Amino acid sequence: MNAVYLGVAIVCEIVGTSALKSSMGFTRLWPSLVTLVFYAFAFYFLSLPLKTMPVGIVYAIWSGCGIALLAMIDLFWFRIHIDAAGFLGLGLIVAGVLVINLFSSTVGH
Repeated sequence: MNAVYLGVAIVCEIVGTSALKSSMGFTRLWPSLVTLVFYAFAFYFLSLPLKTMPVGIVYAIWSGCGIALLAMIDLFWFRIHIDAAGFLGLGLIVAGVLVINLFSSTVGH
């Protein structure tokens, strides 16, 4: 269930962060409310795997996946250009998340 909880936390964080960009510094009501609600859900679901997994591993997966997926949202939704160095860095983040998930016994497969 840890993977499911973590997946829900990642999706909630992505929705919350995307709404944060649209909130224009919390000056727009609905995007601001979406941000607050989805961050609350994100942190709740993030707390569940922490009962049995180390915080560093959970946070690395959560933040790494969130960073990579949000970069893709920036690219396709907000039409923000990402240069080669940006893609290289994102690739390294994704590689790190994969190494943790595929090879670390700490994740608890």
